[in-house]
Amino acid sequence: MTRNVQQLFDLQGKVALITGGSRGLGLQMAHALGEAGAKIMLSSRKAGDLEQATAELQAAGIDARWIAADCGREEDIRRLADETLERLGRVDILVNNAGASWGAPAEDHPVSAWDKVMNLNVRGYFILSQHIAKHSMIPNGGGRIINIASIAGLNGNAKGMNTIAYNTSKGAVINFTRALAAEWGQYKINVNAICPGFFMTKMAEVLIKSMGEEAMAAHAPLNRLGDDEDLKGLTLLYASDAGKHITGQWLAVDGGVSVVTGG
Repeated sequence: MTRNVQQLFDLQGKVALITGGSRGLGLQMAHALGEAGAKIMLSSRKAGDLEQATAELQAAGIDARWIAADCGREEDIRRLADETLERLGRVDILVNNAGASWGAPAEDHPVSAWDKVMNLNVRGYFILSQHIAKHSMIPNGGGRIINIASIAGLNGNAKGMNTIAYNTSKGAVINFTRALAAEWGQYKINVNAICPGFFMTKMAEVLIKSMGEEAMAAHAPLNRLGDDEDLKGLTLLYASDAGKHITGQWLAVDGGVSVVTGG
């Protein structure tokens, strides 16, 4: 029987694990998935932030809990995966969102900072995806993986934005998404990426304020920055059966910035 739109987007009975989920884009996506009926497991490094975020979700009627973990550390990633599976039984939706950036001219960029960014933004995504797929999605007949990339992975930077490691890592996430989708389609695992533009998150706040919020917004054809709702629709599409025939794709949510910058 053909399902209606509400049924296709319904996530009742699903479990979602969201890294970097205690604030910003991660918390916004947690709201989207929880509002559609999924049980939510949040993760980030700081327990206090997670407690506050979980309380916010629960106040909205969402079934949510948390595990503190550093997704730059392999032992923490595996503990996060195992504890989530132990507590919730399965993971149907994995959102790889934890990330780091570092600003420095390429000629002076510390190698240690390069390694830190790559370790969290790329290696961490791979380890967690592998563990969740192997121990939950493949045995359970499928799942959804959503990787958070960035429009920084589509282009170089404007003058004054020196984030060579971050840009490189996000470009890697896009092709990681394509490669994983091609390999895991046989297991009914859909793998897609979101490329956000500028949102007023803690990571981007310093840059946006230094360049001027109005000036940053003016770079977008829609003349605005992203807000607390702008990732919800795409996240739910990728996570639900409404997007069951979409895999290996990326989509920019950036107000049109990548249209005028060559992405």
